[in-house]
Amino acid sequence: MWLKLVCLFKQRGDAAEACRGGHVKINGLRAKPAATVKEGDVVEFYAGERFRKVVVIAVPEKPVRKEDARKMYDDQSPAPPKIDVLMGGTRDRGTGRPTKRERREMDRWKR
Repeated sequence: MWLKLVCLFKQRGDAAEACRGGHVKINGLRAKPAATVKEGDVVEFYAGERFRKVVVIAVPEKPVRKEDARKMYDDQSPAPPKIDVLMGGTRDRGTGRPTKRERREMDRWKR
């Protein structure tokens, strides 16, 4: 519930599913969806493909505004890797639609 209240997940069901899947840890231990969170806890989770690590500063009792919710945790996540878009995502103008082989190569560059 805390993950949803502080706007780290958009929906409560997504946060619960991440907990059930073992993608959320509180103080290094896997968390269940109903796990209690208290001030000073370190919460680690994967939001999509990105790893996030936050320290709990406050626990709201009810839903709060997004501006206030973002002040209730300290984000210590590593910086996301920079993706060089120019390497494989562009093509010369007028060369037509890419072939299947070229599309696969572009997809490899995006990863």
